Amino acid sequence: MKKVAFIFPGQGSQKIGMGKDFFENSDIAKDMISKASERLGINFEKLLFEENDKIGQTEYTQPAILLVSSIANAIFKETSNIKPEFVLGHSLGEFSALVSAGAIDYLDALELVHKRGKFMNDACAGSGAGMMALVGLDDEKVETLCKEQREKGLKVWPANYNMDGQLVLAGLKADLESLIDTFKEAGAKRAIVLDMSVASHCELLQSAVENLRPYLEEFLIDSFEVDVISNVTAKAYNTKEEAIDLLSEQLINPVKYKHSIASKDEDVDAFIEFGNGIVLKGLNRKITKKPTLNVSDMTSLKKTIEALNE
Repeated sequence: MKKVAFIFPGQGSQKIGMGKDFFENSDIAKDMISKASERLGINFEKLLFEENDKIGQTEYTQPAILLVSSIANAIFKETSNIKPEFVLGHSLGEFSALVSAGAIDYLDALELVHKRGKFMNDACAGSGAGMMALVGLDDEKVETLCKEQREKGLKVWPANYNMDGQLVLAGLKADLESLIDTFKEAGAKRAIVLDMSVASHCELLQSAVENLRPYLEEFLIDSFEVDVISNVTAKAYNTKEEAIDLLSEQLINPVKYKHSIASKDEDVDAFIEFGNGIVLKGLNRKITKKPTLNVSDMTSLKKTIEALNE
């Protein structure tokens, strides 16, 4: 039997209609969405399946993505006896990974990330925060440029190490915009300010750390069924104490996604992405030669299980 890792996407993977095929064809999905709506006082059927503005607001985006990922993973577990060697997620996806690992109940996780989104939004409110996608520069060059600009008083930091030649920066939107030409002169093929009002994984979220920590202590349990790979260290952890520290630090430190995949690549034969879309599958094509399967609806679930049993 193939050795696999379960991986979970973060913000940016959301889309109206995600999870609908699961909802229409699985009692597990219906039950999880009903319980989620009751727990948070959010109508998740409307949030997920009907046109609305909330899906793009981080306090709603985060639980929506986690719910769909957790549904996909729960249906897979019900259908297959394949266990992961480890689990990991991209940013928000690390919380979905914790659900999969048994370290937190999915309903508690939904409340936790709903609050996380609020705390992140509050930390950046009125600051002019934003994020930028950079393509075509190596990590060291970007780190050096950001450090030089911070020494000049600008607020810019590397936030997501997605794959070689693709980073996302966080900071003040005006500062990021002012550096577009600087990055292009340094060799960037693209430098695009994203349509976001939150600066994830940088020092601007310090207040969110203090607000989130008590809820991490309340909701996490010391019962990991499998190792989780940390976004902060790209190393495995499996205790509540470690999780509280690492998930707090995750808010103000960059996501080391490509490092996480590369560091554990030899331990598995394939990766399985759970949730809407194939964002991580796309990144993995540039990071690893191992295949990445996905479970985003009932059809892809069937194809993935067939591929694993070949």
